[in-house]
Amino acid sequence: MHTFFASFSFMADHFGLLADRTVDHLKLSAAAVAVALVLALPLGVWLGHRGKGSFLTVSISNIGRALPSLALIAIFLGLLGIGFVNVLTALVVMAVPPVLTHAYLSVEQVDPDLVRAGRGMGLTEWQILTRIELPLALPVLFTGIRIAAVYVISSATLAAVAGGGGLGDIILNQVSYGLSGVIAAALWVAVLALAADALFGALRSRLTPRGVLAGRSG
Repeated sequence: MHTFFASFSFMADHFGLLADRTVDHLKLSAAAVAVALVLALPLGVWLGHRGKGSFLTVSISNIGRALPSLALIAIFLGLLGIGFVNVLTALVVMAVPPVLTHAYLSVEQVDPDLVRAGRGMGLTEWQILTRIELPLALPVLFTGIRIAAVYVISSATLAAVAGGGGLGDIILNQVSYGLSGVIAAALWVAVLALAADALFGALRSRLTPRGVLAGRSG
């Protein structure tokens, strides 16, 4: 218990160090989530709109869950060497499955009667996607983004083993920073993960039409 409380003294004494590592941690995590969104979000939405590709999304999701983050970093270590790109690639691989799966399911599970009604009114496929499917899909879609963000922020602590920086530099270096430093950095990672979850939860509530949120809560 003494060590736990000593971690708060470490935070006060090394605030600059923790802030510096936090900036690196956030840059790495934000870049990984952004790349994963660019790669997986349009593909998942498109496959969900067409109602095809469930095998592909489930397979990618299963593979992503089966691969340990440390193993991915080790694999890319041999391909990309030590540094930011190596860890970024590993984190993107981990972030893609939840984004892809939830994007697919969020659109694919939209009530087909609503889609048929849209086609009956003469809407184009693009209009059906943007005016009917995506607004209804937003809650589930954002769930995937929240999972990916929390997963990436927590896994980014392993970046230190490959020269990626971040708060992992402190967590994995007990010899230099002591156990109180390890706990302090771990607490900061936990706070970052909770903050990211809250941020995307707020965006979800902000962007989702009120009627859709009311229907889901009811």
